[in-house]
Amino acid sequence: MDYFAKRIIPCLDVKDGRVVKGVNFVGLKDAGDPIEVARRYNNEGADELTFLDITASSDNRDTIIDIVKKVACEVFIPLTVGGGIRKLDDIYKLLNVGCDKVSINSAAVKRPELIDEGAKRFGSQCIVTAIDVKKTGNKHHVYLNGGRIDTGIDALVWAKEAVSRGSGEILLTSMDADGTKDGFELNITQQISQAVHVPVIASGGAGNMRHIKEVFEHGADAALAASIFHYKEVDITQLKHYLNKHDIPVRL
Repeated sequence: MDYFAKRIIPCLDVKDGRVVKGVNFVGLKDAGDPIEVARRYNNEGADELTFLDITASSDNRDTIIDIVKKVACEVFIPLTVGGGIRKLDDIYKLLNVGCDKVSINSAAVKRPELIDEGAKRFGSQCIVTAIDVKKTGNKHHVYLNGGRIDTGIDALVWAKEAVSRGSGEILLTSMDADGTKDGFELNITQQISQAVHVPVIASGGAGNMRHIKEVFEHGADAALAASIFHYKEVDITQLKHYLNKHDIPVRL
């Protein structure tokens, strides 16, 4: 595997057993059955797949394991699952049904030791710290519970702490850009990419191929997107050829 190749990661935001997509974390629309959508991305050449149970934390329930298991059976690329993960047993259950990595967000902010414990028990490569950020004044604050709670924590400071505790990757989502298709939030992506020594997955705002090229040029190691892939506005194979033509290393 080429460690330096940039990765393209479609994201399945799942609510009530269906893939959904909104703008700025609200106004959700149906985008299909998660198992069918996952199968399609596996066949279209995605490098990885991320599955987020977007209301698990705010509803205070566990991740929907049965759907995750079915998705894991359909894909032969790395699968990251997030939403409702609060303890080591939750991580164990997800890895046990076939996912490769877990994404922890709210629970890690509330109890950062979860990152240390998860990395020690399962390895750093399994632990992705998801950070939902929103610009507040001239800083980016960390938000919890699907963007409902402003913690007041500086995103750059938190990213560094998460990595120091053993997080193997950072999944950085700009709430300001999410679903807008106006491009990624390049400033905070670049700041965090330069500040940490682990891969940064940029999320929020992809509207076309150029946006993905730009975020890679600003330090992201992977680009995560939903709408443009769900609604077939951008084809993953064509996107990879476009990036390759612009001297961005990808797996073809």
